[in-house]
Amino acid sequence: MDKLKNLLEFSPNDMSIYEQAFTHRSVNKLDENGKQINYERLEFLGDAILGTAIAAHLYSASPNGDEGYLTKMRSKLVSRDSLNRVGKKLQLIDFLDCKIQKSQVGDNIHGNILEALIGAIFLDKSFVHCEKFIKSYILKEFGNIEELEGRITSYKSLFIEYCQKEKKSFKFESFEDDGCENIKYFGVKLYYNENVIAKARATSKKKAEEKAAQRAYFALQKNIISKH
Repeated sequence: MDKLKNLLEFSPNDMSIYEQAFTHRSVNKLDENGKQINYERLEFLGDAILGTAIAAHLYSASPNGDEGYLTKMRSKLVSRDSLNRVGKKLQLIDFLDCKIQKSQVGDNIHGNILEALIGAIFLDKSFVHCEKFIKSYILKEFGNIEELEGRITSYKSLFIEYCQKEKKSFKFESFEDDGCENIKYFGVKLYYNENVIAKARATSKKKAEEKAAQRAYFALQKNIISKH
């Protein structure tokens, strides 16, 4: 309770909402009507609240930005990578009630419960409290407009865009990695003009593809930068 109060910088009115925000579905907690109690509904709400708060901030901070520019900047601020980094920094996983090993739930859990927490703040307090929290922990971390403009959130998208513009062929070939680790890994080979330009492995196909695209990006960096 004290740790949560220090993080929020206010005293919660209804702790049960925050308990729900930090309850994983593996706990299989049910209410009196037999419905599951976990963070997922609050995550949905928090995602919407976060998007609104970020949109309002960008609208004020970038008076000359058109709709496309504002949408692009918002996407960077609310990307999984951004939210996961903030969630990790705040150590929100320490609050999580979970029946499986926390190391096995995946990196996105950090961003998911961050959004659930924002949803809980909205229900317990107000949108104003949500804005204050978002400014303190998300905009303070990533809200510099100049830095945000140059930030790459998806190397895969950038690589695909480059290949399409230059009419270059590419293919992601994934396979299950049969390494000796306890955690399941996936391997990816990235073909560029029918040649393997990068390889990567990660705990999901999506992460492995992103990592391979990042390596391909740096291999082709001069061409991509000059053409992008």
